[in-house]
Amino acid sequence: MFDVVANHFAWTGNHDTVDYSTFNPLNKKADFHPYCPLTNDDYNTNETAVEVCWLGDSAVELVDVNTESQSVITEMYNWISSLVSNYSDPKPITMIVDGLRIDTVRNVRQTFWTGFNEAAGVYCVGEIFDGDPSFTCPYQNYLDGVLNYPLWYPLTRAFQSTSGSISDLVNEVNTIKSTCKDSTLLGTFLENQDNPRFPSLTNDISLAKNAIAFTILADGIPIIYQGQEQHYSDGATPNNREALWLSDYNASAPLYGLIGAVNQARNHAIFKDDTYLTYMAYPIYSDSSTIAMRKGFDGNQIVGVFSNKGAAGASYTLTLGNTGITAGEIVMEMITCAKVTVDGSGNVAVPMAQGLPRIYYPAAQLVGSGICSL
Repeated sequence: MFDVVANHFAWTGNHDTVDYSTFNPLNKKADFHPYCPLTNDDYNTNETAVEVCWLGDSAVELVDVNTESQSVITEMYNWISSLVSNYSDPKPITMIVDGLRIDTVRNVRQTFWTGFNEAAGVYCVGEIFDGDPSFTCPYQNYLDGVLNYPLWYPLTRAFQSTSGSISDLVNEVNTIKSTCKDSTLLGTFLENQDNPRFPSLTNDISLAKNAIAFTILADGIPIIYQGQEQHYSDGATPNNREALWLSDYNASAPLYGLIGAVNQARNHAIFKDDTYLTYMAYPIYSDSSTIAMRKGFDGNQIVGVFSNKGAAGASYTLTLGNTGITAGEIVMEMITCAKVTVDGSGNVAVPMAQGLPRIYYPAAQLVGSGICSL
């Protein structure tokens, strides 16, 4: 996946020093919107300003592309088509682009994106930095997917402390499914380069494990930001853009192992039946500190149990029903590789401890895979 931007070109200096002739392929002043500074208030009161005014500051201006100009539109569509085409043949290039993450989508008129997505010819997910599903979801009428900021806000709040609201998370999961055109095409994430890292909000490793596991098993395409697996804990930009080599690429880090285990479970469910991807996950249980989610049709479902009790959470057994798993069936907990037999009523006895997540999958589906020694 490539990260691209169509909204602006960067200029080192003040707006009145811009030399448009140095840009490529757009190199005329008419290819860009006249200068007007975009303010934070504009995002609440003036959508036209959001789409035509400039981001940046006097040190680095982000010169706003005139995406209303037909010649600019043609150039931009041709550019993205060529970019994808250049990375579509594995020989001699060893990298193939099969998706695009598009920056600052909100800062361009919506109808521009339909042709851009078509010209790219691959999956496109756009950044709309807004947590309101009624505002963000309609962008799916123009792009394949959007970054799931509507989920990110309640997900972060739910797991950043032991008093986070699970009910808000449950409600938002259901709202997103009913509001977005297709929740299975959203980009789901916990961290990125624009927001403080999750561990800067809490150093509780169990809370981080739950939030990450939820991200991977939610609807959509999970996105892991580099350094997240190392529990990097710096705050706002630019401190949250640490070099990965500072960790010595520690493959023994707790979150590294967790991400590997949960992602392996997801990948195996997709391998067994790719309708797992289009099955919309839903909450099957919740209380003040716990949310359980199911994703996947009968026989290939993953059931995730997520807690915000934190590392100091007490040990107890959660009797979990409504999983769709047959009575007497054996399920595997995919992080610890512990087997559990479903009782005669179809309930799973989930041993909760230290606030850790539990991920269950039918053990019979793992035979021959090597996962958990099966």
